Amino acid sequence: MTAPDTTAVTVYVDRSKCQGYGQCCFEADDVFHLDEDGKLVYVAESDVGRRKDIENAADVCPMQAITVS
Repeated sequence: MTAPDTTAVTVYVDRSKCQGYGQCCFEADDVFHLDEDGKLVYVAESDVGRRKDIENAADVCPMQAITVS
């Protein structure tokens, strides 16, 4: 069995749930932002040191579209 990667946080956004409210952007603006069309753009893998902010972003998502692992 391989050890889990402790150097990265994986982010997944379910685009069928995301409505582009952008609440995640306030919690982790280096990971989530809305493009000029109001569509969410995100970094799928981030430094483990950002985990708390990314988890907070997932928590504030009104559609619960963000998964963090």
